[in-house]
Amino acid sequence: MPTWSHFIYFALPSVLLWMAGAYCAWRDRRTLSTLFTIGGLLVFFSFIAGMWISLERPPLRTMGETRLWYSAFLPLAGIIVYLRWHYKWILSFSTLLALVFICINIFKPEIHSKTLMPALQSPWFAPHVIIYMFCYAILGAATLVAVAQLVKPSGQSRERFLLIDNLVNTGLAFMTIGMLFGALWAKEAWGHYWSWDPKETWAAATWLLFLSYIHIRHAQPAKHALASWVLIISFCCLQMCWWGINYLPTAQGNSVHTYNMN
Repeated sequence: MPTWSHFIYFALPSVLLWMAGAYCAWRDRRTLSTLFTIGGLLVFFSFIAGMWISLERPPLRTMGETRLWYSAFLPLAGIIVYLRWHYKWILSFSTLLALVFICINIFKPEIHSKTLMPALQSPWFAPHVIIYMFCYAILGAATLVAVAQLVKPSGQSRERFLLIDNLVNTGLAFMTIGMLFGALWAKEAWGHYWSWDPKETWAAATWLLFLSYIHIRHAQPAKHALASWVLIISFCCLQMCWWGINYLPTAQGNSVHTYNMN
């Protein structure tokens, strides 16, 4: 079974396949693009599956392990968007961002032991984190398009926001499911569904911010700049919810979600 030291031998061919898929997308060779991207995903997910078996637990405990899932879900989200809405650039973006997270894991490896604290042994823990990682990838793609709209507005704003809206709607739906699984996990692990723990508070704020983007798009669809800024702020809040909370003084010793800092 693969261990963390074998990561580069899976990551390198995965990235090369994703790059080939992105190149084929620009060349309008959709079948090849799909095959290359899926091939890279199969290689990458085989490493995750191997780690799952060798660790005897889902690789979701440390920040490095969650980055592993995020690196995989970015190209997955990219190929879904490409096949559904035919945006050629999305695979280049997803590959580049996945490469960044892969490089972080290569150059800043973390300790990956089999030890899993009792609270993380709940069957709700793995689907909660996996769903969140997927929604983060979807919402990251939406935010990039919003930044592009602010930096270089185009006459295709309506088409751009159609894409953004679809991504945000999908991402928020998965986030909602992830929060529900998180509540079930919390009930089993700590005896209550919600306790306004610092991370839970940031999660609620993030969910409300993305919901406010949807509200703005329905109430004031012509205000593209306002919607873009709200989406960017929402994604920044999401980053705080994901990893920034670990560095807040209020979370140290008070949050049950800071186990990954040990």
